[in-house]
Amino acid sequence: MTDILDTRSVPPADRAEVVRETIGSKKVRVEINFPAEAGTAAAYGAISQLGQLTVCSVRSNALSAERTPALARDALPPSIFLGLQLAGSSLVVQGGREAVVKPRDLVIYDSTAPYTLVDTDGIRQHFFRIPIAALGLPHDAIRQICATTLSPGHPIADLVASYLYRLASHPDIHTHPAADAVTHPSIGLVRALITTHLDATALEKEPPHATLLLRILEYVRARLGDPGLHAGQIAAEHHISVRHLYNVLAAGGISLGDWIRNQRLEGCREDLARPGLRSLTIATVARRWGFTDPSSFGRLFRTAYGLSPGEWRTLGDGDSAGGVPTQIRPPE
Repeated sequence: MTDILDTRSVPPADRAEVVRETIGSKKVRVEINFPAEAGTAAAYGAISQLGQLTVCSVRSNALSAERTPALARDALPPSIFLGLQLAGSSLVVQGGREAVVKPRDLVIYDSTAPYTLVDTDGIRQHFFRIPIAALGLPHDAIRQICATTLSPGHPIADLVASYLYRLASHPDIHTHPAADAVTHPSIGLVRALITTHLDATALEKEPPHATLLLRILEYVRARLGDPGLHAGQIAAEHHISVRHLYNVLAAGGISLGDWIRNQRLEGCREDLARPGLRSLTIATVARRWGFTDPSSFGRLFRTAYGLSPGEWRTLGDGDSAGGVPTQIRPPE
């Protein structure tokens, strides 16, 4: 669904509060500061929900937005906000870093830590919110690149910026029958952007083991549909022992079996809610993601989401947004 924010239809005295409440309820709780003159708050744009991807395309004369330490402890599932600067320049501060963001530059904010966005000419960014669980990347790795411009001029960054700009320019996309199919590749592009930036900057100067965790996760992610995927295979591919594999994953707070299962379940969850895949049986969807036993898959799915796969698919059929239902959170 898409929510339109237009302060022109709101009494001047109420505009600032309406903007704060709309952004807080639909995107993220932040303290928003407007010009000092009373009644001058202004904002116009749309906030759209495409499965696990939230697109916020709002222009405002707000001078700053701050996620305070108290707000960073709210109940929002750990998420990233990817900002795409539209015009002028803004300053992003988080985790002891500062980034000056220029037109078509991309920058990441971490919802679990305080940050500040400042633009004296009014905030002019498209924002894209993605749960960290959907990215399937270590949270610590993502924190390394918050408040930095993401590989400006790099072909991947340019591709992602162009794609997201066009996506945000069509807030009515959720009405298209195939809108739900946009979510997964969009998140995949953002994942590629993050890993490219890590490989190109923060980690390339360190020994190969610094990128080992990311390389392992990307290798596994590409083979989630292989029911025979096992630790020995993964370790051999990366020229390490199985014991060292588990140590690397443990250092990143990841249990291999749990991570593979959760990624597979999330893939099934999204596929089952896609109208374009209604012709596939539930068992076929499960096999596409590496589950060979339908009964075991059904039990795992119900444990993770509180519904059977069939009930989830039915819920998707009735979802008014036409996309992946959002009432149920993915497994941690």
